[in-house]
Amino acid sequence: MSTIRYQVSADPAAHRYHVTVQFDSPSAAPLLRLPNWIRGSYLVRDFAKHVQGLKAFVDDRPAAITRLDKGRFRVEGQGRIRLEYAVHALDSSVRKAWLDTRRGFFNGSSLFYCPAGAETAGFELQIERPDSTLCPGWKLATALTPVDVADDGFGRYRADSYEELIDCPVEMAAYQSIVFDVDGIPHSLILSGRCEPDLPRLAADIARVCHVQRELFGQQPQMAQYLFLTQVTGNGYGGLEHRTSTALVTARDALPRPGQSGLRKGYRSFLGLVSHEYFHLWNVKRITAARFADNDLSAEAYSEDLWAYEGVTSYYDDLMLLRAGLIDAPVYLDLLAEAATRLQRTPGRLVQTLADASFETWIKYYQPDEQTPNAAVNYYVKGALVTLCLDLWLRLHARVTMDDVMRTLWTRYGAQDIGVPEGGLEAVAAEISGLDLKPQFDAWLRGTTELPLAELLAAFGVTASLRPSAGASDEGGRSDARSSPATTLGLSLRSGDVTIATVFSGSPAEAAGLAGGDQLVAIDGLKITAGNWALRLETLHPGVPVSLSWFRGDELMSAPITPAVPAADTWTLTLAEVDGEPLARRQAWLGA
Repeated sequence: MSTIRYQVSADPAAHRYHVTVQFDSPSAAPLLRLPNWIRGSYLVRDFAKHVQGLKAFVDDRPAAITRLDKGRFRVEGQGRIRLEYAVHALDSSVRKAWLDTRRGFFNGSSLFYCPAGAETAGFELQIERPDSTLCPGWKLATALTPVDVADDGFGRYRADSYEELIDCPVEMAAYQSIVFDVDGIPHSLILSGRCEPDLPRLAADIARVCHVQRELFGQQPQMAQYLFLTQVTGNGYGGLEHRTSTALVTARDALPRPGQSGLRKGYRSFLGLVSHEYFHLWNVKRITAARFADNDLSAEAYSEDLWAYEGVTSYYDDLMLLRAGLIDAPVYLDLLAEAATRLQRTPGRLVQTLADASFETWIKYYQPDEQTPNAAVNYYVKGALVTLCLDLWLRLHARVTMDDVMRTLWTRYGAQDIGVPEGGLEAVAAEISGLDLKPQFDAWLRGTTELPLAELLAAFGVTASLRPSAGASDEGGRSDARSSPATTLGLSLRSGDVTIATVFSGSPAEAAGLAGGDQLVAIDGLKITAGNWALRLETLHPGVPVSLSWFRGDELMSAPITPAVPAADTWTLTLAEVDGEPLARRQAWLGA
């Protein structure tokens, strides 16, 4: 099949991209399809629902379209095919497409129909500069290969495959940018949105993170460039990985301003996000499950190993900040403690296995509800802690570490563009360590017993202890709070509201019959507000019943509820005074 050519123009005021697709079809009634999900985000998103006004032409004459399902259709005819359609673009996430007078962004999976059988044909993309006075100073950034491009980035690009075409998102705005070198490869940080960042500091810090990651994998792969396409908002956070770029969302207050020193929590989180998505350059985008790699994005791809991609990456993201010298060992342990605390506060850890959480991501992780904390476990969080346990276990009982496991996965699979079979990480870890790891993997991945965090960390000179929470802002780690709340009802509220988000299993709230979505009204006749909720709890006593009133829909309900003593569900990890083997192990792991 001949080269597939796309042309994209933007109507920012109407939030629509106008797309034209042209190709020569050697067969009659060619089939075209649009993906139903995007790699790295495991939920069917039905991109076709945003397509409007689809028309087809054969040799410039109108042609009929026969729809086969939500994402596929045939064009009735043979010859020079042209499609014309619009795509509504008002999704502010990194997964779909966005367009207004401030910024344009899209993933190709949202815009580009592909002729069946042409996935490895040549592709060209012409992106027109918006013809609007409402978009002054717009520039364009993408990792696609330029063919005929103006200084501002608008023009013609090419891709060698459909996979490459949809794996290179496009950013358009009057953005700020800085280019920096990482081991001879140009990297660019693109910031779209109102902000006053310290660009040189951002570039220097990100470069340090990228360098230690490239060192882990022997300075491979080589790339022409890498882009951090970053949307700056009031309170956003998130990212999606691609082979030569990543799309990020961050809060503007998370970025350092000129003259600011120290590593504030928001900036540390942003660097952790950068580290996470950059590590995906290897783990997910190249070291990837065969079941994901072989999927054409039309239907779900099921794997029990998703933890090995997202969880392992979550273990390494903050560890790489430590190796880059951006945080020290006590801060790193605080971050581990926060992850362990999130797991500890999730009753679902005792219900759903990590393997099942990976497999069921399509119906659970991306579609949480009020019962999720009681019924499910987060494969990012538990996956990272299982990776921690595996790393410490290997360091204790063998002469290899998780670094060796990842390098082996890279040379055997990632560098060869070969999908990893199910259980691939387990097999590699056992092979290179010479250990029988089946009991550990059975317990950690396919069981729901507690992870041996305290025992393993103790062997590395780290004291791990559980304590009650010191308050709503206590996420784990070292705390300056002098006392803990005396009681709990076993429920959580939505942010800034008195509506119940979750009623935890086995809690006083569950025994009283409360449910997610209920709106609290009063305790013992005194009004509950978002502002006084914590104070109301402080007046309660464990084991002493009170009357709780709430609305369920438009019906006022009331029941006695007996407060309980808060559980010890908050982890603190500290460096212990050790010498000998524990100190040597800790230095090899944390450098401290």
